[in-house]
Amino acid sequence: MAGYLTTRQVQDILQVDRTTIYRMVDRGSIPAVKVGNQWRFPRAEVETWLHMKSSSVIGSSEVRHSHESNEVVRLLPRECVQQIQDAFADALGVMILTTDMDGNPLTRPSNACGLYELATRVPDANRHCMEAWAAMARNPSMQPIFVETPLGLKCARGLVRVGSELSAMVVLGCIAPKDWPPTLERLQDISVYLGVDPSLLEAQIEQVFYLDDNEQRRLLPFVQRIADVIAHIITERKQLFDKLESISELSRI
Repeated sequence: MAGYLTTRQVQDILQVDRTTIYRMVDRGSIPAVKVGNQWRFPRAEVETWLHMKSSSVIGSSEVRHSHESNEVVRLLPRECVQQIQDAFADALGVMILTTDMDGNPLTRPSNACGLYELATRVPDANRHCMEAWAAMARNPSMQPIFVETPLGLKCARGLVRVGSELSAMVVLGCIAPKDWPPTLERLQDISVYLGVDPSLLEAQIEQVFYLDDNEQRRLLPFVQRIADVIAHIITERKQLFDKLESISELSRI
């Protein structure tokens, strides 16, 4: 049953015990089907359910969203993550950065291509990039997939999950599609959309990463593995900070 998750797999995803899973099933709060004496969870429906849950939590109110963003900033050891990100970007030969779920960068881009560096110097182009990353965060698929950005390049993202919350994402990109470089007409459309002078855009159009289909398929698992490493670091720091907070509270009693 490749299209279904076991109870153990759902436990690992949600980081809760088996009893909690069964209670959720009894309440009808998670998609599930009975197969013999065991519960199975339709993978596609669970992915959609998780995305809807995370979106409702993240978008429930501006105050709540602001709190979560600040929490990620507080917990993320930027220089540590930056070094990990830099090493992966150099090894894989692509650009990598970490953003919050609104597409706002939390780290400096590692191994940035020339075309992206041009975009960051133009306010409209930079804003369009962040909007594209935010759209990637809203994609219901839990698995990394390549999508085309406003620059016409391909990107994929891995989700950073802390507990049951989607807190950030790792974006891997600046990969040229098969029909790159674009035609002059397409180049003109991109320059107008991004607010970039056509001559500047044309000068940087080759400054991207060229990977064949096999290399792109090889890369996809890495973006989620990097996200999982960052999630582990944030989780460990959160647990440490919670312990320190508890100690501080006890010392005041």
